[in-house]
Amino acid sequence: MTAAQMRPRIRPTFAGAWVRRLALFFVLLTALWGSHPALAGQLDRAGIERYFPAPLVVGERDGALPVWPILKQEAGRYEVFAYAFESIDLAPIPGFGGTPPDLLVALAPDGTFRDVKVVSHHEPVFLEGLGSEPLFAFVEQYVGLSARRSIRVGRPNARGSGASAETTVDGISMATASTRVINESILGASLAVARAKLGFGAANVGLKVEARPDADESLSVADLVARGWVRRLTVTHGQAETAFRDAGMDPIDDGPGDRPLTDLTFAYLNVPAIGRSLLGPDRFAALMRELGPGDHAVMVVSHGSENPLGEDFVLGSIPERLAVTQGGLAVNARDMAIERRGAAPDLPNGPWTILRITGAAGFDPSAPWTLRVKLVRERGQILSEKIVREFSADYTLPATLFIREAAEAGPSWLDPWRARGPELGVIALALAGLVPVLAFRRGLVADRRRFAIFRLGFLAFTLGFIGWYAQAQLSIVTLVGLVRAATVTHDLAFLLYDPPSLLLWAFVVPTLVVWGRGTFCGWLCPFGALQEFTAWLAKPLRIRPITVPPRLDFWLRQGKYGLLAGILVAAATGSPLADTFSEAEPFKTAITLYFVRGWPFVAYAVGLLVLNLFVYKGFCRYLCPLGAGLAILGRLRVLDWIPRRAECGSPCQLCKVRCRYGAIAPSGRIDYPECFQCMDCVTIIQDPQQCVPQVVAAKHGRRIAPRPVPAE
Repeated sequence: MTAAQMRPRIRPTFAGAWVRRLALFFVLLTALWGSHPALAGQLDRAGIERYFPAPLVVGERDGALPVWPILKQEAGRYEVFAYAFESIDLAPIPGFGGTPPDLLVALAPDGTFRDVKVVSHHEPVFLEGLGSEPLFAFVEQYVGLSARRSIRVGRPNARGSGASAETTVDGISMATASTRVINESILGASLAVARAKLGFGAANVGLKVEARPDADESLSVADLVARGWVRRLTVTHGQAETAFRDAGMDPIDDGPGDRPLTDLTFAYLNVPAIGRSLLGPDRFAALMRELGPGDHAVMVVSHGSENPLGEDFVLGSIPERLAVTQGGLAVNARDMAIERRGAAPDLPNGPWTILRITGAAGFDPSAPWTLRVKLVRERGQILSEKIVREFSADYTLPATLFIREAAEAGPSWLDPWRARGPELGVIALALAGLVPVLAFRRGLVADRRRFAIFRLGFLAFTLGFIGWYAQAQLSIVTLVGLVRAATVTHDLAFLLYDPPSLLLWAFVVPTLVVWGRGTFCGWLCPFGALQEFTAWLAKPLRIRPITVPPRLDFWLRQGKYGLLAGILVAAATGSPLADTFSEAEPFKTAITLYFVRGWPFVAYAVGLLVLNLFVYKGFCRYLCPLGAGLAILGRLRVLDWIPRRAECGSPCQLCKVRCRYGAIAPSGRIDYPECFQCMDCVTIIQDPQQCVPQVVAAKHGRRIAPRPVPAE
């Protein structure tokens, strides 16, 4: 046989019937693209009131934004307690199932989260998987955090391991992509409301402002006061009495009205000329080391008769009666809980605090800002009522003391790519190593012993690293998400939140055109690898495989195509049956959740593995909807890459007998949509000690006359 006859044959045309079917499918998919209305929130006033019962009051929905003001009565009038909205109205980011989660968010006027609740979701890992309870607990972490900060999803127990409790929420194992999408949905919707209602960062979005390190000189407190770099906020007894008298309260102090009641001295410390002069070189250097990148520090010294910090003030907390505001909005400022010593001797005596403002707060120290202090009085003895009055002093520093530059920004989906860089690198190296092995059939594949060891090791890597560790089991859920994206959300961004799976898809799709379905199903499917390892138990257990009759085998193989059609039609029509039918895949149970799931799902997955002992890869051959989808797309394959001899099928049947997938016809023709690329037949045909035609030819000392390869 000539070398030309042993080469893979390039198909002159695509399989015409299947191309027409695929074209029709994509035409229908395109027609469905705009046929569904955009998703919208599902709560009306009655629904919102169930989440915010009395004494809270739900106000009128905003005319411009789908936002409900939640009101609370205070000091005889209604104040805005929170703005409530559904994330799907403002940031409909598709989840891993292709449908955006719907979260009810209550955002306080100062930008903190009052509450976050899950209204609905279609995240596969939480639907009949982990259950919804871990998701409910996940969103509860946002309560008390600030929308001004860049909140990130860490690893499980990240906050307990030292991550900032103000900017990090604990992730959930096996739900990395879903939790990141939910985080972005919450923050994206909250930012839209904050900019419209609260004005967050309107002048400082994408801008980084830092004190110039060379703005340094030795100054006294008097010099700093003269320049306006140290300011004073004084509230006299007379001013306080006047303010509370306007609220209908009787005077409680008959002394001189010009006596200071609250007296505060405050300054911005990041500018070296200010911070070093007030704290001294050593304490200033320690402060700068403790501050995070982009953070700011404000010093407040209290030397009046009434200390706004209070006797029960806890270091490290947010002072209830002190606030830093900019543009009329409160900036989250928290006590730094550092040692109170080393201040300049000519500062007024009294308790003091250093308030930290994180870089995520959008605070611009080069722009005017305000320090506010609250004075509180109570009236009434039985049902006492607190009356609050605020006093303030403005603060401005010269713009020449600061460096202003554009802050680095990037899309939110970059975070998981950065976090999972090492995993992606390992998977990419493995894929790069697999390609030459599969492409050069006269290399490692021709060595029966070495290739068996390589295949075993790669399948172990697929199961252990790609599946159980990196959680990159490809699934029909992705195809469901694509259909939902085409028909409902028109957004494919959900794919970017699961980098390992997207990397595998980027590899698998081109290989469909080159080799067909087998590259994924035979090498990169973790559950497929698990089945192969399980099949080894058949021999020690003395289980003889069952040979399915050819006619029954043919009809059973059509089952996976019917299941695929049912799932995709249900997804396209918006039916929840798509998620139910997708449970035909045991991937979530066996790989994503490590068999930690409800007993019916575990029994089903284990049952498929037991079936595998009798009918090799029975699930893959008869039930797998993802395999069916890949088989259909694999019909666009341009190569008949498995070498054949004229004697294959007549008279030699060795490859057909050895093929445990039933992918070789008696004629010797390869059924590529059913081929799992195990390469056994390639090894046989390259091995002169196994290939029957070569063995016979060598035995008789002659060459076999070449004959044409049968066409498909």
